[in-house]
Amino acid sequence: MRWHVFPNGPMCSLRRALMLWLVPVFLVVGACSAAISYWSYSHMVGAFLDDQMQDLAEALTSKAMPAPPQLNAERVLKKGSYVVQTYAADGALQASSWPQLRLPLQAGAGFHDVSGDGERWRVYTLPAHGADKQGVQVLQSLDFRAKLAAERAGAAVAPFLLMLPLSMLVLWGVARAISRALQDIGRQAARQDEHNISELSVANVPQELTPLIASFNSLLRRLRDAFATQRRFVQDAAHELRTPIAAIGLQVENMRNDMNCPAAEQRFAHLEAGVRRAQRLVDQLLRLSKQESAGADGPAIVDLRAQLRESVNTLIGLADQRNIDLGLVSSQQGNTPIPLACTASDLRSLLDNLIENALRYTPEGGVVDVRLLQDQGRVAVEVVDTGPGIPQDMLPRVFDRFFRVPGNGTNGSGLGLAIAKAAAQRAGLLLTLRNREDRSGLIARVEAAA
Repeated sequence: MRWHVFPNGPMCSLRRALMLWLVPVFLVVGACSAAISYWSYSHMVGAFLDDQMQDLAEALTSKAMPAPPQLNAERVLKKGSYVVQTYAADGALQASSWPQLRLPLQAGAGFHDVSGDGERWRVYTLPAHGADKQGVQVLQSLDFRAKLAAERAGAAVAPFLLMLPLSMLVLWGVARAISRALQDIGRQAARQDEHNISELSVANVPQELTPLIASFNSLLRRLRDAFATQRRFVQDAAHELRTPIAAIGLQVENMRNDMNCPAAEQRFAHLEAGVRRAQRLVDQLLRLSKQESAGADGPAIVDLRAQLRESVNTLIGLADQRNIDLGLVSSQQGNTPIPLACTASDLRSLLDNLIENALRYTPEGGVVDVRLLQDQGRVAVEVVDTGPGIPQDMLPRVFDRFFRVPGNGTNGSGLGLAIAKAAAQRAGLLLTLRNREDRSGLIARVEAAA
């Protein structure tokens, strides 16, 4: 099993991984620094104090010391004062600066670590050499030495220990900045879609991530080329099909005058319907390819009320042809403009397709109402028809390209709602469909996306 730096679960984060690995390292380094400092200062303090003990003993062994100054427990145990003991040539104790300490003369000259009276002592013994000299023994508390070494080591390590939290805070800030930079790259990638594919910027990107960004940009370039190729194919195919289909339609129209066989009337009507459907399909494909061409126009402030009126007026002819009552209904009367920040062409395409789709699927003599709703600053548009509606289980599929509800008897292309959905997404609007509850029919609602 391969070992990973980033663990699974909530800890799978660059910031958390840095803290997870580096904070323990900082703590271990701090502990090691404190231990090394203590060891170093312990040896250094011990060597310095040993030299003083030795010099003091050698200075006192050559001359008689009548009576050493008396010490107390505080000076000996807490301040580390030297305890001096002098001995006669026969080993008898002559004088002591702290008589309470009962430690015998140690055998052999030099340093000794001994315990006595519940304390640990560092002892330097210098026996008498000759009848005219005295032996000297100098003692010091080992606990005082340990305390002194700890204080010196603590003073040396204190700046590092104080810098440790600051270093962790700086590390957290740097990790957060790195994480934020990666999130910015992710947001740049999330803004890419089939209509706006641009390469990600490599400015201020760490060198370790540059190959990844370069690979992703290469993928985006191939994807952009693929979408461009697809759009060109649809547009070229629609253009190539438009002329022959128009010629076929013209010939069919001319043949209508020469039709004298009643038995062929029905077949001829099916032929005309097929030609009209092919013409509509080609027109929808051209409209779709134009909409998918990125950068046709940019976002602007569009008057929704004016655009609704324009769309209704454009399609009033189709409504009259099918004997359908098409009207614009507003919850608030007046001509006050309703500004909407979106692409004008997308909004026009969205409204035209929804109204046209309602007119084509509503039976003759039906009603199509375009409702402009305003409530507490929120604006919505509903296109309500009296058609057959859509089965509930097929509602999620009607936005798929070339999908047609079976059994409705209408010669549609299956592209109208797909075009409307794509236009709504580009305009930042939400398009939903639902069946009417009061009678048969469909309600297409357009509102600002949450």
